Amino acid sequence: MAEMKRVSAVIIARDEERDLPRAIRSVAWADEVVVVDSGSADGTVAAARELGARVLERTWTGFVDQKNFGTEQALHDWVFSLDADEACSPELAAEIARWRGTDRPERGFRIPRLAFFAGRWIRHTDWHPDHQLRLYHRAAGRWAPRRVHESVSVDGPVGTFVHPLHHYPYADMGEYVRKLGAYAELAARDLWERGRRASAFQVASRPVAAFVKSYVLKRGFLDGGAGLLVAGMSAVSTFCRYARLYELGVSSQE
Repeated sequence: MAEMKRVSAVIIARDEERDLPRAIRSVAWADEVVVVDSGSADGTVAAARELGARVLERTWTGFVDQKNFGTEQALHDWVFSLDADEACSPELAAEIARWRGTDRPERGFRIPRLAFFAGRWIRHTDWHPDHQLRLYHRAAGRWAPRRVHESVSVDGPVGTFVHPLHHYPYADMGEYVRKLGAYAELAARDLWERGRRASAFQVASRPVAAFVKSYVLKRGFLDGGAGLLVAGMSAVSTFCRYARLYELGVSSQE
């Protein structure tokens, strides 16, 4: 039989006392839980320690850098990364448990992410299945440099698990609105640095395309009112991102 693989669960956090306990409890199966905290002013650190996590306190240096730091500090080579607003579903935990006793050749695994919003699981729209590479061998995987929507790049074969990682992105529309500006700014600057530019036509047309894709092509209408909200949020986020990218282009010509 194959030797049982040991896994470190790594979570980055700041002011996440509401969501973090759920995330930590969901990875009770891991051989250790590491929380990288970046100056929380609430009860995040106390909650993490009470649940048995090893807490590393570190000044915020960006999503990617915090996650790479957590990977480096883990005790085990296999790392399961999740955010504080996520949770490993029981079905995914069982699937990972079966994998841990095998000799499969993959160096990383993509996992479908299922979001809970407006009182229901979102099974359509562009939020689903939203595959994320979250389980990886740290000798082969590293978080790629981006300001937002960061992802792991793995050198070697990548597999896919069937069962989902649960995601609780926003408690309500108010939280979405509060985060909107910051995420749009980060995303626009990422696009700018990769050489992307936006025209006035794109500022007007991209949000419409985003709504149609999410609500019609990806059948968001099957998620009822929640699906309509998600499609609308996609359109608004797209508008803010491209409007800021357009603005960066105008500023560069002055």
